[in-house]
Amino acid sequence: MGKDVAFKNRDRFLQLGIAIGALRKMRGMSQEELAEKANMSRSFLSSIEAPGVVRPFSLEVFFNIADALQVDPADLINASVFPDRIMKKKD
Repeated sequence: MGKDVAFKNRDRFLQLGIAIGALRKMRGMSQEELAEKANMSRSFLSSIEAPGVVRPFSLEVFFNIADALQVDPADLINASVFPDRIMKKKD
């Protein structure tokens, strides 16, 4: 995937990164823990979560993150508000 992100998708990547970071923190996980479980580097995860930074990533990375957070990928996409069933799930 190229680094150029269509303007219409910019906010989607930003919102998704914020949702990933918020859910990771709710789960009590460090970036290192999530990155390891998602089979990616901590610096890449950090760039995805960084507010105001658009970091496009593949569906494979997205699915790995969702699996590591134990959440349905669709819930991450629709994550402006997390349902109770997601927030209460712990390891």
